[in-house]
Amino acid sequence: MSSSNFNAVLLEISNQLSAKQLDDIKFLCRDMIGKRDLEKINSGRELFQVFTERGRLGADNRDFLSGLLVHVHRLDLSEKLKSFHSHPGWGGTDDRLNAAVKAELDSATEVIAENLGRTWRKLGRKLGLAEVKLDSISNRHPTDLEETAVELLKEWRKSRGAEAQVEELIRALRACQYNLTADKVEHRLATLKH
Repeated sequence: MSSSNFNAVLLEISNQLSAKQLDDIKFLCRDMIGKRDLEKINSGRELFQVFTERGRLGADNRDFLSGLLVHVHRLDLSEKLKSFHSHPGWGGTDDRLNAAVKAELDSATEVIAENLGRTWRKLGRKLGLAEVKLDSISNRHPTDLEETAVELLKEWRKSRGAEAQVEELIRALRACQYNLTADKVEHRLATLKH
């Protein structure tokens, strides 16, 4: 993936930072950059350029900025940065899945979203998603549980990439004692195959 795609992500993050959040990030970096240089920086874009020049930021080196974003309570932007794929030829997760697997995952997502409700976090943990990720999902959809479940499964699919399989979802549902939902997923898959 080209550096222009990574720069587009950085620009988007820069545009979403408030002036206070930018000041807070600059404060956290005062030992690394120096007061005089920091005073000249007026945007996230300019700050990210300094990070890049000093070897602290790149398409394959995102942890430093990601950590700073967490410190200023922008978990959503930290997740956006972490989810950027720098490997050539990688598009979205779904274009790496064959059509049959994608159809199965889409159907399973629909069934789970309709049936999961308030217990979505338990499934998220069982699928191996971090608490930070779960908090970010919750913040994006605080009242719509069905959308929350869809977002949860989208994040799981992104984390698993081409290895995402419906069987893993069913195992996780059963491990959480969500057997009725697991049965409904299996029934929907059986109707897909006939």
